[in-house]
Amino acid sequence: MAIRNEIGLAIIGCGTIGRIRAIIARDYPGISWLGLCDINPELGQKLKSDSDADFFTTDFYELLNRPEVTAVIVATDENNHAAPILAATERKQALFIEKPIATDARESLQILRAIEASGVDAVMGYTQRFRRRFLAVKERLITGQIGEVHSVVTRAFMNRMVPIATVSRTQNRRHLTPMVVSGTHSLDMSMWLMEGKSPVSVYAKSTDKVMSRWGTKDSTFGIFEMDDGAIFSMNISWALPEVWPGSVYGLEVGIVGTEGVIDIEDTHRDLVMATNVAQGGGYVPDGYSAPARHVDFLTSYPPGDLHLSQLWGPMREETVSWYQRLCMNQPTPHATAQDGHRNLILTMAMDLSARRGQPVELPVDPEELMAED
Repeated sequence: MAIRNEIGLAIIGCGTIGRIRAIIARDYPGISWLGLCDINPELGQKLKSDSDADFFTTDFYELLNRPEVTAVIVATDENNHAAPILAATERKQALFIEKPIATDARESLQILRAIEASGVDAVMGYTQRFRRRFLAVKERLITGQIGEVHSVVTRAFMNRMVPIATVSRTQNRRHLTPMVVSGTHSLDMSMWLMEGKSPVSVYAKSTDKVMSRWGTKDSTFGIFEMDDGAIFSMNISWALPEVWPGSVYGLEVGIVGTEGVIDIEDTHRDLVMATNVAQGGGYVPDGYSAPARHVDFLTSYPPGDLHLSQLWGPMREETVSWYQRLCMNQPTPHATAQDGHRNLILTMAMDLSARRGQPVELPVDPEELMAED
């Protein structure tokens, strides 16, 4: 089938994730032009060479003003999403936004309203939706094979290299919490699997015995009540030792319905390597010396795995699917901007409940979320 629409692609942010998506773009036939932007010219020029990009600049406005640009990937640090998203929206350019949509709930609402007013197609980077096991579960739920879902339990474990890498890039760490940065993935997955149910309240608790020295929390546990009486437990800890064998994410989900249950074990312990050769981590911050790891849960790095110098796995499928969405108008399971805003509000509501030590009624006003330390 012939490509219907060619893409002039702008990628803002040339770090780990921006690099992955740019290399995939290099090999996709529907990308007719590729431009890059990063505040670090050395990093950007290196990716320009590696991806055979057509253009590089340190000014994202200069990039978005190029006449070739029809679609934009925003892959900057978490605190710096708002300005490039709004600029792309003004120019009616399709958007792929790495989560979270923002780290300020008020900015997130402003962005969502701008996207809705402009009518641009905007999706969020929730890579887990593109994994075969979760797509299989989603189909079973859509077809009613376990009846009406009434209870969901989700637990995520991560080693502490991810939060250290995240908070080391900025002093604005107030909302760089386990839930907002990483728990949002498992929350999005659970809300997607429970599609049609809306939370009406949440009660949560947090602890910071380890990660307080980096300005964030260790763990957040919470429970949501849904509008139909269902309950949803969402727990995450990203303070596991650096030597924990999971490169990034280990997830367990239990979904109980009136006619059955689906139990998902996604900890990657089914593929274990032990070796005398020291292993690297998933996201290791510059200047940070992590201890050697000699055991690894293979396939636990969320983007995928390298073979023949290519990344294979869910991030490749997610990225190519978005290119197909734009080129061929194909429906895809991407999270929407509405999903991204909802996820931010819910994760922040968990943090607010933990600070207050009492339940928070939902929906909650973004001003209320941002008013308290």
